[in-house]
Amino acid sequence: MIARMSEAAPTELSPPPARMRDVLAVAHSTIYRYARPVGLGPQRLMLRPRDSHDTRLLSASLTLSPPGKLRWFYDVFGNSIALAEFAGTTTELVIRSDLLVERFGGNEPPRDIAAEIASEARAWPFAYSRDDRADLGSMLVPQYADPQGRLLRWARGFVAGNPTPTLGLLKDINASIQAGFIYRAREEAGTQTPLQTLDKGSGTCRDFAVLMIETCRAMGFGARLISGYLHVRDYGTAQGAGSTHAWCEVYLPQAGWISFDPTNGVVGGRDLIRVATVRDIRQAAPITGSFIGRPTDFLDMEVSVHVTQVSPEALPPG
Repeated sequence: MIARMSEAAPTELSPPPARMRDVLAVAHSTIYRYARPVGLGPQRLMLRPRDSHDTRLLSASLTLSPPGKLRWFYDVFGNSIALAEFAGTTTELVIRSDLLVERFGGNEPPRDIAAEIASEARAWPFAYSRDDRADLGSMLVPQYADPQGRLLRWARGFVAGNPTPTLGLLKDINASIQAGFIYRAREEAGTQTPLQTLDKGSGTCRDFAVLMIETCRAMGFGARLISGYLHVRDYGTAQGAGSTHAWCEVYLPQAGWISFDPTNGVVGGRDLIRVATVRDIRQAAPITGSFIGRPTDFLDMEVSVHVTQVSPEALPPG
């Protein structure tokens, strides 16, 4: 016997609310100047973000002057890398990346991260599962020497009790770096060690990100460094615009990788555009390369980053 379903009038359903879109244009230019014509070695470029559930790359262009030959590949972390090779000599190298990025979810309620964390990890200290520990690997291992355990002693000042709420502890460390350290932009290459940042009480976004990552690792958290761009909605309250930005992500079971920006004391990544995900800050340089000439041939380097909001209505269809 075949059952026949009666045909009922279709139920009218309200369409789901449209997801708010932030469309952001990123213009990132780097200029190297030389005193006389020099040859250029290969330049490793890490400038292209990856699509994800909350980010879509609408367009990307990479302009080189002088023109070069590009080869694309993925690094060990899955970051998109371009290797540029040049012929001849030049007194100036210009590398410009233009991105159009779409961000979703601006009209959705903020995540209740505390409720998303696995019950066994909601209080610190906790232990990752065997699989998580294996997969986190080097993200659990401090990268800088701290023989006297100063970072862990500093972090224990934020521990309210034993156990203490995991998310609250991480938020307190993040907010303390923003409130207790002075942001000072620094053009020269290199990053302070976490202990140097503790001693100086100041640093750049990359110094603060490394301080938080190493502190988290000392406490047993899996943490990694993210490099990319910061969309500044209010220029009076945010630090780190005008250049690439660095922040920290901490892995919490079931909640996943959670963004912490200790430069601005922000949790969550709505205004952060991820380009590179790495173990150590030394792996996150947007551009690395060499030139063939005398050391004194290098004159200077100029970097500019502009992130602006674009009206979605102004975009072409498709």
